[in-house]
Amino acid sequence: MREFSLPALYEVPTDGNLTDLIRRNAAQHPDVAVMGRKVAGVWTDVTATQFLAEVRAAAKGLIARGVRPGDRVALMSRTRYEWVQLDFAIWSAGAVTVPVYETSSAEQVQWILGDSGAVAVLVESDGHAAAVESVRDRLPHLRHVWQIDKGAIEELTEAGADVSEETVDERGASAKADDIATIVYTSGTTGRPKGCVLTHRNFFAECGNVVERLKPLFRTGECSVLLFLPAAHVFGRLVEVASVLAPIRLGCVPDIKNLTDELASFRPTLILGVPRVFEKVYNSARAKAQADGKGKIFDRAANTAIAYSRALAAPQGPSLGLKLKHFVFDKLVYRKLRAVLGGRGEFAISGGAPLGERLGHFFRGIGFTVLEGYGLTESCAATAFNPWDRQKIGTVGQPLPGSVVRIADDGEVLLHGEHIFTGYWNNEAATADALADGWFHTGDIGTLDEDGYLAITGRKKEILVTAGGKNVAPAVIEDRIRGHALVAECMVVGDGRPFVGALVTIDEEFLGRWAAERGKPAGATAASLRDDPDLLAEVQRAVDDGNAAVSKAESVRKFRILPSQFTEEAGHITPSLKLKRNVVAKDFADEIEAIYGA
Repeated sequence: MREFSLPALYEVPTDGNLTDLIRRNAAQHPDVAVMGRKVAGVWTDVTATQFLAEVRAAAKGLIARGVRPGDRVALMSRTRYEWVQLDFAIWSAGAVTVPVYETSSAEQVQWILGDSGAVAVLVESDGHAAAVESVRDRLPHLRHVWQIDKGAIEELTEAGADVSEETVDERGASAKADDIATIVYTSGTTGRPKGCVLTHRNFFAECGNVVERLKPLFRTGECSVLLFLPAAHVFGRLVEVASVLAPIRLGCVPDIKNLTDELASFRPTLILGVPRVFEKVYNSARAKAQADGKGKIFDRAANTAIAYSRALAAPQGPSLGLKLKHFVFDKLVYRKLRAVLGGRGEFAISGGAPLGERLGHFFRGIGFTVLEGYGLTESCAATAFNPWDRQKIGTVGQPLPGSVVRIADDGEVLLHGEHIFTGYWNNEAATADALADGWFHTGDIGTLDEDGYLAITGRKKEILVTAGGKNVAPAVIEDRIRGHALVAECMVVGDGRPFVGALVTIDEEFLGRWAAERGKPAGATAASLRDDPDLLAEVQRAVDDGNAAVSKAESVRKFRILPSQFTEEAGHITPSLKLKRNVVAKDFADEIEAIYGA
């Protein structure tokens, strides 16, 4: 199939903007908890009435300090309650939010604030403030810097004390559906980040149709979601706005180091994450079972869950024997795994990279269905996702209702709909290329099946062509190899080479446990064990699993274990965990040459 579309389920208001949602919530659900906020280590509810009041108080301060309609205001912070509050406060002042990743370097901060022409920036920490200060002399439009950890909210509230309710009402209503809501800068896997201009209409079309299509996951007063993705990423903004639009209770977590504890205390009904989160849950549970001497039981339970999920898709369904095994393992294993995920959830939404068919079946088999989706910053997050009631594992689902997915003659995925961005800020040439012929050209390669379910097989620019002329899409095999507990990252190489190779980094969290179980020296690292026969054999098993998904010509023949990780600080990965292949290839050129014997 070359094209598929679904009718819209949500009508975008013609003259409204996103601030209408918080006013509506306060009017229709005044006492419903729409936010959860950590106070002295305890989750505290924030009602719709309270949230509106706190947003308006901050908006008044922005107005009092000279922020005008259409001004760009940057927001650089980890994911926390104040991020959501200030995002809506900026909109309530009639301004445009420019998110900045809290891990951004001073150079990146200078580019984003300078390119967007931001008049003010709200930062979280001393480190963020120092980054801004170091480049402030190159930011002629920047008038204000407020720091959340040093009383920015209180300062704005005090500054706006004399701003009337009528003034903030006028400002809040000043933007219309087709006005700019935010400029989200892409992660920049190649070149400088580009500013994607997203309107209020884009968010309404996106979030309204997501909520309607996944209605059982967004029941007001019953459902909740814990946001631990970067709020600066468009996927995080989808979670934020969809939660407010529904509305359901939203909690924000700035640090995922204690994610298991946060899930246990917040107990969300819905989780949104990236594949690495779900891989960690599986690998951690398996490693713990092995450490407790229950590894064989866990593996039998996992295989049963996968078989049960596969059988659910078959016309005859699971056999009686499989149902009985599944029932037993639910008592012994599955319910404990669901408890790790908070104990109340039945669904998660995963994006950013392929989850992997085996892992998808595993989670559905334990009673926690992970719905894969696909999107880009330019599509205001999800442009396709699996419906809750008709999931097809191994695909990223059907198009967002009200949109169209088309497969071009060369396999590129093209998109059309109200959720598609209007262009790149200050970059007409890039906009013209991306939106040629009225379609957004994603740069991704994919297929549509007979039911309109989309599968993504790779990136056009990442396709490798071996010396023998074989086209290789790296993502397929990389995702399979990365599913092994010991593998942190994997990058396939081989462009113009006689065969396909791979660079592999080791997950230090699992390496310590693995090394101890095999009698390796205490404190052993990837660097010290990279030539160890046991580690090489373990990684070879991961590579073999990856090779099983592709043809012989596409399979990895040789690999190198790297002594260090791919890091954002070194420029190897983006804040959204995408590989910067050109940087990795340059920094590890000697390792690549070693694969080919040079």
